[in-house]
Amino acid sequence: MVKKALLVGINDYKGVSDLRGCVNDVLDMHFSLRSLFNFQTENIRVLTDSRATKANILHRLEWLAEDVEPGDSVVFHFAGHGSQIRDRDGDELKDSLDELICPYDMDWDGTFITDDDLNSIFKDVPEGALLEVFFDCCHSGTGLREMGLEPPPELTVEHPTLNRYLPPPADIFLRSSCEEDSLQPKGFVQGFVERGTINHILWSGCKAEQTSADAHIGGRYHGAFTYYLNVHLRRSPQVSRDTLLQKVRASLDHAGYRQTPQLELDATRLDRVIFVDEEPEEI
Repeated sequence: MVKKALLVGINDYKGVSDLRGCVNDVLDMHFSLRSLFNFQTENIRVLTDSRATKANILHRLEWLAEDVEPGDSVVFHFAGHGSQIRDRDGDELKDSLDELICPYDMDWDGTFITDDDLNSIFKDVPEGALLEVFFDCCHSGTGLREMGLEPPPELTVEHPTLNRYLPPPADIFLRSSCEEDSLQPKGFVQGFVERGTINHILWSGCKAEQTSADAHIGGRYHGAFTYYLNVHLRRSPQVSRDTLLQKVRASLDHAGYRQTPQLELDATRLDRVIFVDEEPEEI
């Protein structure tokens, strides 16, 4: 059985607003995969900041998905900005929203990675292989507030909490104006669902209408979702996915973060251990 992982964390963006905790998320995930789940360093690829370009991320994703066989375990973790875009088909607007993750060289002329890109790469991961994907970012803005048409938060706080949603520029934002409720978000899962396969597991740091916090915790910045995920894994690595999800949600709520992590998977895998897909060991 082969275990492979791609970890991407971007604090320092080329042309859009920076974040602070994404590289620490990569460090935390790398430690947990190696020390708790026996992933080997040579099978973990890492891209951070200026190395996490669209081209480099897509190249590493292709490496991640190639030669995967039943029984293998494949992990993709992304920490950075996320967003949505309503694409044009020629002169016509499409009737759905593409979710996207933002690489280092993000721009709104096509230098981003959509749900279609990811589904195209992962579509051939075979039945019996474990594909576990983590997004500590935001994919759905909340209208005018995200366009900066309300006063910004107080910036004199020593360690302000940022969010990981990148609002589109006005011309792209207005493609969806007054039609948000009628548009269908495609989602990163849709391509897998359409294929009728259940070998994918998708974790996200928040609901679609929420934002994921880039927060100062324990003396440094982290993605709040990734931070508490790793805290609970280190306390009990043999916990089931369902129990882990509830623990992470409870910790975020107790700490005052307004985000509710989501988990999409076949129900039969809820009571199995993250990354290994086995039943928890008896304690």
